[in-house]
Amino acid sequence: MAEQRRAPSIYDVAQRAGVSHQTVSRVLNDYAGIRPATRERVLDAIRGLGYRRSVAARTLATSRTGSIGILSPATAAYGAVSSLLAVEHAVRDAGYRPLVTSVVADGDAVRAGVEFLLDHSVEALVAIAPYRVMLAELEGAGLPVLMLQAGDEGPDGVAVDQQAGVDALLDHLLALGHTGIQHIAGPSGYIEADLRRAAFARAVAARALPVLPLLQGDWTADAGHALAASVSPEASAIVAGNDQMALGVVHGLADRGLRVPDDMSVTGFDDIPEAAHCLPPLTTAHQDFAEIGRLAVARLVARLDGADAPEPATVAPRLVVRGSTAAPAHGGGAPA
Repeated sequence: MAEQRRAPSIYDVAQRAGVSHQTVSRVLNDYAGIRPATRERVLDAIRGLGYRRSVAARTLATSRTGSIGILSPATAAYGAVSSLLAVEHAVRDAGYRPLVTSVVADGDAVRAGVEFLLDHSVEALVAIAPYRVMLAELEGAGLPVLMLQAGDEGPDGVAVDQQAGVDALLDHLLALGHTGIQHIAGPSGYIEADLRRAAFARAVAARALPVLPLLQGDWTADAGHALAASVSPEASAIVAGNDQMALGVVHGLADRGLRVPDDMSVTGFDDIPEAAHCLPPLTTAHQDFAEIGRLAVARLVARLDGADAPEPATVAPRLVVRGSTAAPAHGGGAPA
């Protein structure tokens, strides 16, 4: 049986860098007064040895655990999963340890998730694409909290500018000649879906477009496929709340003998990797999840370090025009 390799210690780092272990400790704790050349030599030794400081040692030295809790919805939806990966990456880049738990849209489940993270002595919480039921539980957490995709409903956060994304999609469809535009929303109580639905209603009113019946799904392609049978006869274009539902709509319309975009234009929201490769490729609003995660963690870490936090940030989606939208074949209304 091969001998297990010993993990490098602070003394190994000190020996490689040619400094005392006290100097290594000062670099790890970001003390002032360390010469730049010495600091870089220690950091090079840390990287070269693959040294990882133990959480217990850091907690004893600083009374801080270096952990940030991440509360994520228990869903496979692309937006939530991409946000989680982006936040985890940004937390590690900032020198903290991410601790993740997923919860369903239930007050008891959210409470249990928050308690789990608090029991592990996290220094702060990030809630990703939160359910509305999360708000009360998080506000009483007793430590810094930052929310992704909650608009201005949470105490602090970073969000996508839902209005800008919806406006871009509607203006694109209007420029093609569509006036009958119907929305398939995400699930009620999911803050991001609620904000996107409200943004669509404002955009329709501002452009004096006909108000068509709201359809509501659960973010899945299956929901979009089923709802394609309920599309209004007055609609010539559909704005789905996310790309997965949009792809399901395209399939459902094909089952009805309708072609996209010849008979009906369809747009999504997110720009999932598959959006560029489906038939037809999907017009959508691209969300920069990596930037959202970076901004969120930078804001939270500034609060933890006692620095001035940046102003609340919104990230504007980018319109991506592909083959699922075209001028209506029958004027601005629905196909005959």
